[in-house]
Amino acid sequence: MTIRRIVPNIQVEREEQLRTSRDFYGLLGFEEVMNMGWVTTLASPSNPTAQISLFTEERTAPLVPDLSVEVEDVDAVYAQVSASGAEIVRELRDEEWGVRRFFVRDPNGRVVNVLTHLT
Repeated sequence: MTIRRIVPNIQVEREEQLRTSRDFYGLLGFEEVMNMGWVTTLASPSNPTAQISLFTEERTAPLVPDLSVEVEDVDAVYAQVSASGAEIVRELRDEEWGVRRFFVRDPNGRVVNVLTHLT
C-alpha cells in the first residue's frame, strides 16, 4: 500500500475566516494551489506534498473529514478497511473534480478521507 500524502483538514465557519487562515498559513510559506470556494488547499512551493486544506463546508459528504490520506490504490484500501469492520462514514465513489474517495472513522472517532486522483 502506497501513501502519497497526508493533508490535515481545518474547518472554518465563514469565508472571511478562510481568508484569514489562508493569510496566516501564507506567513509559514504555504501558497494556494486549489480553491473550489468551499475548500482551499495550500501547499509548500518547495515540497508540494506538504499541504493543508481549509473547509467552510463539505459539499458532497455529510461532514468535513479531519484529515485526508491520498493513496495509490483507493479500491484496495477500501476493501481492506471494509473487511476490518471499521465504520465507513461515506461509501467509495468518484467525485466530479477528479478524485475517487471514501470516508472512514478511526478508533479515536476522527474521520479520514481516503482518496486517489483519477487520471
